[in-house]
Amino acid sequence: MERHMILLTGVTGKTGGATAKALLGKGVPLRAIVRNAEKAAALKDAGVDLVVGDVTDRAVVDKALKGVERALMVMPNGETQLDSEKQFIDAAKAAGVKLLVKMSSSEAAPDAKAPIPKIHYQAELYLRASGLEWTLLKPNFFMQNLLGSAGTIKEQGKFFLPMADGKTVMTDVRDIGAVAAVVLTGAGHAGKSYDITGPEILSFHDVAARLTKVLGRKIEYVHVPMPAYRQTLSKFLTNAWHLNAVCELFQEIADGHDLHLSDSVQKLTGKPPISLEQFIRDHQAVFTA
Repeated sequence: MERHMILLTGVTGKTGGATAKALLGKGVPLRAIVRNAEKAAALKDAGVDLVVGDVTDRAVVDKALKGVERALMVMPNGETQLDSEKQFIDAAKAAGVKLLVKMSSSEAAPDAKAPIPKIHYQAELYLRASGLEWTLLKPNFFMQNLLGSAGTIKEQGKFFLPMADGKTVMTDVRDIGAVAAVVLTGAGHAGKSYDITGPEILSFHDVAARLTKVLGRKIEYVHVPMPAYRQTLSKFLTNAWHLNAVCELFQEIADGHDLHLSDSVQKLTGKPPISLEQFIRDHQAVFTA
């Protein structure tokens, strides 16, 4: 493939950041929309062309899409997310983008009830109908979300979540970034939807067992009833929509839903997906006092 410009969004977040890292070694010209240039200083130093502005601002998006052949759309979750994604899709079409890759969710489906998967599904429909060439990337729960519990794991040997006995096919964002990099630089991905999973279906009791094994000390998962969890989370998430969206998403996990393992990581990157044990080993210092 000719080395045409790739536009990235969400590069200071989990999946966009992992994609940027995976692409840096591939020698392709990269551009990124960032709100805060300081946060993306390392990318600038690595040769990424930064467009400073808000990804929800059409003028900023139009400027960033000039001369772009492929783009990755990662939008912040929120009340205006669907409008922002539709606007980005319209702008990409107007700019003549050849492939738009959307970071979606494996929970995005016609029967999705929680706000975030619902928005993702509606944006998927809009993209499919846009006339653009598209690819959908659909990961599940991120292993990196567990880093938010590192403090209590370190200090109390416990982590507290409202998932009951619910299970996930949690994925390391490094694998998501690796898959996105392959799709953004390779051929034959247009019109494809890739579920991205780790190698195991895990309950949070299983997560505690993996932490115990790798860290060499007893780690316990403590189920917190949703009302109590919501109250604790509200101290950190002051936006009511976002608080509700996260709680509903976690409730869906707790309620249980059909899960399956995907071979997308192996097929597209040629490597097996990172296991939770490997993730814990790689972040051992974070979980250890």
